[in-house]
Amino acid sequence: MIKDKSIFIKNIYYMLSYAFQDLRPDHEDDIAGEDFERVHDLFASILAKGIAHQLKQGLHREYLRRAEDLTVLRGKLDFAGTIKSRLARRQVVSCEYDDLSENNLMNCILKTTAMILLRHGDVSAEHRAELRRVMPFLTDIGEIDPSHVRWSYIRYTRNTRSYRMLISVCQLVLQGMLLTNERGEMRLMTYIKPEYMARLYERFILRYYAVECDVAKTGSPQIKWALDDGFGAMLPIMQSDIVLSRDGRVLIIDAKYYTHLTNENRGIHSIHSGNLYQIFTYVKNKEAELSRAGVPHKVSGMLLYAKTDEDIQPDGAYQMSGNQISVKTLDLNQSFDVIRSQLDAIAEEHFA
Repeated sequence: MIKDKSIFIKNIYYMLSYAFQDLRPDHEDDIAGEDFERVHDLFASILAKGIAHQLKQGLHREYLRRAEDLTVLRGKLDFAGTIKSRLARRQVVSCEYDDLSENNLMNCILKTTAMILLRHGDVSAEHRAELRRVMPFLTDIGEIDPSHVRWSYIRYTRNTRSYRMLISVCQLVLQGMLLTNERGEMRLMTYIKPEYMARLYERFILRYYAVECDVAKTGSPQIKWALDDGFGAMLPIMQSDIVLSRDGRVLIIDAKYYTHLTNENRGIHSIHSGNLYQIFTYVKNKEAELSRAGVPHKVSGMLLYAKTDEDIQPDGAYQMSGNQISVKTLDLNQSFDVIRSQLDAIAEEHFA
């Protein structure tokens, strides 16, 4: 995938910025202007600047339930605990109370990720110093076992939406790069696991079009099965990645991030059959839905692969049963202006 490592790493920052809706020029000037030779440096820089920004705003605080033995009553009395203390001749009362604290899940995730980068990351002296400068402000915040974080349970409110990109970076580090052996020893890989890059790639393209595309509407709807009798028990959900639409024209894009873009058999390369079947199924069912609704339409599909350094790159357009199915590659190893032009050209070709 990577020819020029520094360009590719910098583009990870742009992808994160679009994917998690945190496009702030002050951050972009600081981070996008740097050349990163190691992805650990990029994440250390994002965290250092992001934590510093949060400190200026004030770290998120939330009420946490505490249980403690005190000499005076605070909050609600715990009768069972108090009786045990009295039987042990301890002159205390057991209390349960809510405490407004910075030592909550989001801040614990930030500190844990920062400490793992400092302890186990291949971080340059410059970015190590940058990260260490903010750590004294997190002394009252604890660390958390990365394997115990329930990422899907994290919810963002108006007060915590500034954490979205930072927590997403932490998830990439803790889930996409961190390895722990049987003895509990940790190490950070020098690359992001492909399945996590695939999610970032898909989300980036969706959010890019949602923000930048002015020739069509952007969404990622579920596509209904074209059922003759309405019975669809046990059929899988058809969840699209990206759908661009305008005035009856629809382009369904399936974003794919693979190490190998084609199958090879005796020197003959072919597109992954499962990918092709999937996008064809999406297109035909979407077309059936619009036909039943009596809407004039033209539905096309596209497999949009992240380009690799392989010699053979899929690129073509096929006419199948009245629909166009195209296959293209997006080169993430160019300057972001080139990536922007590639994505804009796809939309303009179909809708302009």
